[in-house]
Amino acid sequence: MTTPHRAALLELIARNSFRLGQFKLSSGGTSDYYIDCRTTTLHAEGGRLTGLAILDLLHEQKLRPDAVGGLTMGADPIVSNVATASAYYALGHPGSPLIHGFLVRKTEKAHGTGRRLEGFYPENGSVVIVDDVCTTGASTIQAIEAARESGLKILAAICLVEREEANGRPAVEAACQGAPFLRLFTANDIRAEHVRLLPQ
Repeated sequence: MTTPHRAALLELIARNSFRLGQFKLSSGGTSDYYIDCRTTTLHAEGGRLTGLAILDLLHEQKLRPDAVGGLTMGADPIVSNVATASAYYALGHPGSPLIHGFLVRKTEKAHGTGRRLEGFYPENGSVVIVDDVCTTGASTIQAIEAARESGLKILAAICLVEREEANGRPAVEAACQGAPFLRLFTANDIRAEHVRLLPQ
């Protein structure tokens, strides 16, 4: 379902984050396009829209997580934006739950508490894992596994953009163990919007 927040976010990602050319991907493959969502999720308006669009999706799917989290660093601004959006939403909707945020380190911290998860999440709470771009799903899967090892229940995984690579979705769905894997956009959605915005 397209919402005003999602439509506006699509335009910003297509304008700010999408590039055509020849690019090497973190997965080792190559592509004729590249999407760097951080140029949108760290943009003032893009960050606001990111939080609201994911909040819309959570409401649409009737998901009520205690927290959202993901692997640093692609997920970092998404987590903060969703947590902030939930606080603003709750101001106008008394009783609406706050959604807190946590980040997943790529490796356990070697000092202090030695934790891999940082931030705020209730013990044995229910969470949604977020990511920016899903290609192979490796970063999403790492975050899912780390959250589950910490005793958290996975309600869903959400990415801003799914590249629809052959093995990405099945791998994430297997890691989700029955929880849904959702996306706001496909790479083709972004490409089509990018082309539409090109000067005529």
